Amino acid sequence: MANKGGIETDDQMRLRFQIELEFVQCLANPNYLNFLAQRGYLKDEAFVNYLKYLLYWKEPHYAKYLKYPMCLYFLDLLQYEHFRREIVNSQCAKFIDDQQVLLWQHYTRKRTRLLNEAAQNHNNRNNDVTGNGHLNPSGIKSESQ
Repeated sequence: MANKGGIETDDQMRLRFQIELEFVQCLANPNYLNFLAQRGYLKDEAFVNYLKYLLYWKEPHYAKYLKYPMCLYFLDLLQYEHFRREIVNSQCAKFIDDQQVLLWQHYTRKRTRLLNEAAQNHNNRNNDVTGNGHLNPSGIKSESQ
Protein backbone atom coordinates (compact mmCIF):
# COMPACT_ATOMS: atom_id res chain seq x y z
CA MET A 1 0.00 0.00 0.00
CA ALA A 2 3.00 2.30 0.16
CA ASN A 3 3.73 4.66 -2.72
CA LYS A 4 6.85 4.37 -4.84
CA GLY A 5 8.96 6.04 -2.13
CA GLY A 6 7.93 3.33 0.37
CA ILE A 7 6.21 5.70 2.81
CA GLU A 8 2.46 5.43 3.38
CA THR A 9 0.32 8.54 3.16
CA ASP A 10 -2.18 9.30 5.92
CA ASP A 11 -5.01 8.09 3.70
CA GLN A 12 -3.21 4.82 3.00
CA MET A 13 -2.52 4.27 6.71
CA ARG A 14 -6.16 4.98 7.55
CA LEU A 15 -7.32 2.54 4.85
CA ARG A 16 -4.92 -0.18 6.07
CA PHE A 17 -6.15 0.36 9.63
CA GLN A 18 -9.78 -0.05 8.53
CA ILE A 19 -9.05 -3.15 6.44
CA GLU A 20 -7.08 -4.83 9.23
CA LEU A 21 -9.73 -3.88 11.80
CA GLU A 22 -12.46 -5.47 9.69
CA PHE A 23 -10.41 -8.58 9.01
CA VAL A 24 -9.41 -9.11 12.65
CA GLN A 25 -13.04 -8.81 13.72
CA CYS A 26 -14.06 -11.40 11.11
CA LEU A 27 -11.88 -13.84 13.05
CA ALA A 28 -14.54 -13.87 15.80
CA ASN A 29 -16.71 -15.97 13.47
CA PRO A 30 -15.83 -19.71 13.66
CA ASN A 31 -17.64 -20.31 10.37
CA TYR A 32 -15.36 -17.81 8.66
CA LEU A 33 -12.33 -19.56 10.18
CA ASN A 34 -13.69 -22.83 8.79
CA PHE A 35 -14.09 -21.17 5.37
CA LEU A 36 -10.45 -20.00 5.45
CA ALA A 37 -9.24 -23.43 6.54
CA GLN A 38 -11.20 -25.31 3.89
CA ARG A 39 -9.71 -23.12 1.17
CA GLY A 40 -6.18 -23.72 2.40
CA TYR A 41 -5.36 -20.23 3.67
CA LEU A 42 -4.41 -21.55 7.11
CA LYS A 43 -1.75 -23.77 5.50
CA ASP A 44 -0.18 -20.85 3.62
CA GLU A 45 2.98 -19.72 5.43
CA ALA A 46 2.55 -16.11 4.28
CA PHE A 47 -1.00 -16.03 5.63
CA VAL A 48 0.10 -17.55 8.95
CA ASN A 49 2.80 -14.86 9.19
CA TYR A 50 0.13 -12.23 8.52
CA LEU A 51 -1.90 -13.64 11.43
CA LYS A 52 1.19 -13.33 13.61
CA TYR A 53 1.63 -9.72 12.48
CA LEU A 54 -1.98 -8.97 13.46
CA LEU A 55 -1.24 -9.74 17.12
CA TYR A 56 -0.59 -6.03 17.59
CA TRP A 57 -4.38 -5.71 17.90
CA LYS A 58 -4.07 -7.14 21.41
CA GLU A 59 -2.40 -3.93 22.57
CA PRO A 60 -4.90 -1.67 24.41
CA HIS A 61 -4.22 1.23 22.04
CA TYR A 62 -5.69 -0.87 19.18
CA ALA A 63 -8.01 -3.23 21.07
CA LYS A 64 -10.23 -0.34 22.13
CA TYR A 65 -11.50 -0.13 18.52
CA LEU A 66 -12.71 -3.74 18.45
CA LYS A 67 -16.44 -4.33 18.62
CA TYR A 68 -16.00 -8.12 18.92
CA PRO A 69 -13.18 -8.78 21.40
CA MET A 70 -13.68 -12.54 21.00
CA CYS A 71 -11.68 -12.15 17.78
CA LEU A 72 -8.51 -11.72 19.87
CA TYR A 73 -9.06 -15.12 21.45
CA PHE A 74 -9.37 -16.72 18.02
CA LEU A 75 -6.37 -14.77 16.76
CA ASP A 76 -4.39 -16.37 19.59
CA LEU A 77 -5.72 -19.83 18.74
CA LEU A 78 -4.79 -19.36 15.08
CA GLN A 79 -1.14 -19.10 16.14
CA TYR A 80 -1.27 -22.86 16.88
CA GLU A 81 -0.97 -25.32 14.03
CA HIS A 82 -3.16 -27.85 15.84
CA PHE A 83 -6.08 -25.39 15.95
CA ARG A 84 -5.55 -24.46 12.29
CA ARG A 85 -5.77 -28.16 11.38
CA GLU A 86 -8.90 -28.81 13.47
CA ILE A 87 -10.94 -25.79 12.38
CA VAL A 88 -11.11 -27.23 8.84
CA ASN A 89 -13.66 -29.69 10.27
CA SER A 90 -17.16 -28.21 9.96
CA GLN A 91 -18.30 -30.02 13.11
CA CYS A 92 -15.50 -28.36 15.07
CA ALA A 93 -16.53 -24.92 13.78
CA LYS A 94 -20.19 -25.68 14.58
CA PHE A 95 -19.31 -26.75 18.13
CA ILE A 96 -17.27 -23.58 18.71
CA ASP A 97 -20.08 -21.46 17.25
CA ASP A 98 -22.63 -23.11 19.56
CA GLN A 99 -20.41 -22.55 22.59
CA GLN A 100 -19.91 -18.93 21.62
CA VAL A 101 -23.68 -18.37 21.39
CA LEU A 102 -24.18 -19.99 24.81
CA LEU A 103 -21.48 -17.74 26.28
CA TRP A 104 -23.13 -14.63 24.84
CA GLN A 105 -26.55 -15.70 26.13
CA HIS A 106 -25.15 -16.31 29.61
CA TYR A 107 -23.22 -13.04 29.58
CA THR A 108 -26.28 -11.09 28.41
CA ARG A 109 -28.53 -12.60 31.07
CA LYS A 110 -25.92 -12.05 33.78
CA ARG A 111 -25.25 -8.48 32.68
CA THR A 112 -28.99 -7.69 32.59
CA ARG A 113 -29.39 -9.11 36.09
CA LEU A 114 -26.42 -7.12 37.41
CA LEU A 115 -27.68 -3.91 35.80
CA ASN A 116 -31.14 -4.44 37.30
CA GLU A 117 -29.63 -5.07 40.74
CA ALA A 118 -27.46 -1.95 40.46
CA ALA A 119 -30.47 0.15 39.45
CA GLN A 120 -32.49 -1.28 42.35
CA ASN A 121 -29.66 -0.53 44.80
CA HIS A 122 -29.39 3.01 43.41
CA ASN A 123 -33.14 3.53 43.87
CA ASN A 124 -33.00 2.14 47.41
CA ARG A 125 -30.14 4.49 48.31
CA ASN A 126 -32.09 7.44 46.94
CA ASN A 127 -35.10 6.46 49.07
CA ASP A 128 -32.92 6.31 52.20
CA VAL A 129 -31.71 9.91 51.87
CA THR A 130 -33.41 12.45 54.13
CA GLY A 131 -34.71 15.80 52.97
CA ASN A 132 -31.44 17.58 53.86
CA GLY A 133 -29.40 15.19 51.71
CA HIS A 134 -28.02 13.13 54.61
CA LEU A 135 -28.58 9.48 55.28
CA ASN A 136 -30.75 8.79 58.27
CA PRO A 137 -28.69 6.49 60.56
CA SER A 138 -31.69 4.29 61.25
CA GLY A 139 -32.35 3.84 57.55
CA ILE A 140 -35.85 5.30 58.05
CA LYS A 141 -36.85 8.29 56.02
CA SER A 142 -37.01 11.44 58.08
CA GLU A 143 -40.41 13.17 57.76
CA SER A 144 -39.63 16.28 59.85
CA GLN A 145 -37.15 17.96 57.51
